[in-house]
Amino acid sequence: MRLNKYLQQAGVGSRREAERLVEAGLVLVNGKMATLTTVVLEGDVVLVNGKKMNPNTAPVPRLFLYHKPAGYLVTTDDPQGRPTIFDILPKALPRIVTVGRLDMATEGLLLLTTDGALAQTLMSPRTGLERVYRARVMGLLSEKNAEEIRKGILVEGTRFRPAKIELEKESGGRNRWYRMTLTEGKYREVRKILEACNCPVNRLVRVQYGPFMLGNIPRGEVGEVPRTGVLKFLESLNAAATEASRSNAKTARQGNAEYAARKKARK
Repeated sequence: MRLNKYLQQAGVGSRREAERLVEAGLVLVNGKMATLTTVVLEGDVVLVNGKKMNPNTAPVPRLFLYHKPAGYLVTTDDPQGRPTIFDILPKALPRIVTVGRLDMATEGLLLLTTDGALAQTLMSPRTGLERVYRARVMGLLSEKNAEEIRKGILVEGTRFRPAKIELEKESGGRNRWYRMTLTEGKYREVRKILEACNCPVNRLVRVQYGPFMLGNIPRGEVGEVPRTGVLKFLESLNAAATEASRSNAKTARQGNAEYAARKKARK
């Protein structure tokens, strides 16, 4: 088995994280410092920072899908005494951290995990996971506004990444539902963008985060992603990171070739 896959299954994180540990000289296989090309055979002893690894018994991070109700803060404690999700989360849950936040008025999908590193990876703009929202607004987006959102809109000095937006349905009167897909998730991003387009949000529901969907989870309830689902997701992150690394290397090679050609032409 390739060493990075072995370490991933042993619970150190993604394969990219495993490779970083190897490059830092923190991994020994049978007493010798490992390299990125090291292969682990049955019976080999693998140590990370002096700790023996065993992929057959290593815990896999747990990941939960929570249907957050409106009216609760995503924080462990509020100085003003306002209600938080930790007041109402099921007591049987293990110690968890939240993957980002939803503001008090926003409802829908909130990811919870037992692994802080996984939470950071899920939130990272570099990972680029899509967040899908259904927003009920008062008003109608002009085509100009919609195009600005799709290209990346500037709101009060803040540049937001390009986002997908489409009209979903009208709910009577001046209210309309839009489906909006982001890849970054700045603070109150959906609300700020739509309010800047004269379409104030009066209800906001997150329905998807990366490959994870809210589905039919009842409001206030929690569903757990199966262990195989978490491993599959970690594998997809590694594949994406590997592809990005190859793409960056190709771009660098092309840049070096162009530079060499220009330098040669000057002689």
